[in-house]
Amino acid sequence: MPLGVLAFGDSITNGGGELQWGVALQSWAMWTARGLGLPYSGYAIDGARVDDVLDVEIPRFLRASPDPDARFDVGCLHIGVNDVRGVDWNEAEFEPRYREALAFVAQRCERTLAATIPLDLGRPRAGPKVEDANRLIERVAADVGALIMDLRWFKGRRLLMADQVHPTAFGQIAIACKALEVLGADGADVRVDPWSLADWEETALGRARGDVTYAYRRAKEELKAALLVARLRALGG
Repeated sequence: MPLGVLAFGDSITNGGGELQWGVALQSWAMWTARGLGLPYSGYAIDGARVDDVLDVEIPRFLRASPDPDARFDVGCLHIGVNDVRGVDWNEAEFEPRYREALAFVAQRCERTLAATIPLDLGRPRAGPKVEDANRLIERVAADVGALIMDLRWFKGRRLLMADQVHPTAFGQIAIACKALEVLGADGADVRVDPWSLADWEETALGRARGDVTYAYRRAKEELKAALLVARLRALGG
């Protein structure tokens, strides 16, 4: 019998962080599992790149699992954000490692879900190479029979933190809803809308405070990004 949802990735899939209107910041993959009414096994770690999935996360799964050959209902892989943001991004090196990781998940799961990367990623922006990475992800997913959760246009004040990388608590739920939409279209039994599992109450004062805090943090991120770009230009980078 399949064992639920299995997930690998970076901090976006690991989850954790500030509450948003009292809603805990939990992994989108965990919310997806709850929407499917299935158990969840998560091995994502903060700051991970594709090499970490292969060299750390998958070995941890193999060591921890009573049956490393056990099958899962859904496998999730969202990786590449930290890779593509790095100055050492190399598409030719990323592809075989990503292919190996996604194939590992696909071999053990009835359905496999691969995620693309938001185009407006980070500050400074990662730029055009994000779409290069997305095309690679889609190509590899097609080869191994994985479903694609397209997050190219994922953005917004309520869904993303000021760094334009990490989802908020609501952002994680929104990603889960996208995942469930993709899985449902493929025939998966979606049982619950994740939004129905989250309780919150907004106030006008709270929204105003939140807007001020966000504006301050966003300004800090933009300033840091501008200083970094200026420094790189001065160094000829």
